Amino acid sequence: MPANAAVNQAVKPSLTLKRRLNAPAEKIYAAWTNPQHLVKWFGPDSGPVSKAETDVRVGGRYTVAFQTEDGEKHQVSGIYREVVPNEKLAFTWAWITMPERESFVTITIKRHGDGCILTLHHEQFADVEARDGHEKGWTGCLDKLAHFAEAA
Repeated sequence: MPANAAVNQAVKPSLTLKRRLNAPAEKIYAAWTNPQHLVKWFGPDSGPVSKAETDVRVGGRYTVAFQTEDGEKHQVSGIYREVVPNEKLAFTWAWITMPERESFVTITIKRHGDGCILTLHHEQFADVEARDGHEKGWTGCLDKLAHFAEAA
């Protein structure tokens, strides 16, 4: 195998999404860490969230279960690897149906005027198809987060 083929196999797809949110960093952090908030906005579309559990500490676990508009049920869980209140969350990401395809998510929140900039970096996808599906899902999720954050 040529040397560059080995390098290409080692690089796994990733994605980065950024959003300017009209809410303080504290509210966005709470939206990601408080189960009562997660059930109000998580998921790629208007389907309901049936379960949200968080143990927000390094080594703590989270689980979110939701249903999409087409009736499909999903459950994702993982372990928090880095927790910096109101600034950063980093955690593993694995679907209950494919736990062997674990990937990694980093959420950073930077204050920006009267709001903040959220950056979502999701890496170590098994393939481009998984990345593209997650990009669509995360885009819907962040749209819902923006609406949640700007309400109330």
